[in-house]
Amino acid sequence: MATTYPGRESTRSVASLAPQLLSVLRIVVALLFLTHGLVKLFGFPTGAQPGMVPLFSVFGLAGVLELIGGAAVLLGVFTRPISFILSGEMAVAYFMAHAPQGAFPVLNGGELAILYCFAFLYFAAAGSGPWSLDARRRG
Repeated sequence: MATTYPGRESTRSVASLAPQLLSVLRIVVALLFLTHGLVKLFGFPTGAQPGMVPLFSVFGLAGVLELIGGAAVLLGVFTRPISFILSGEMAVAYFMAHAPQGAFPVLNGGELAILYCFAFLYFAAAGSGPWSLDARRRG
């Protein structure tokens, strides 16, 4: 006779949602990420920092990566390679813009760059999930 433990069935049912939750996480992270590109390239929403930056600058390149890469990851198209590139962008952003301001991310404002870096690294490894153009393309 099998022993049952309280909550085990509910744990199993929640675990079965993991692929869909991967897609939800990817969509939310990508939406938030592409807004950084909107701010850098178009100054939208007004008043957000850093505001519009020159296109042919380090921040301009970052804005293009954030807008186009964020949109691609949002749609779930070429998620693995684009996420790998975006993870690298966030690592560079951390070490260029935040690390020189101090050793602790909570003091140098780098928490978000680190979080994005590892979220995109996860998507590069895990893929886009079932709700994506990548999954549709695979059939």
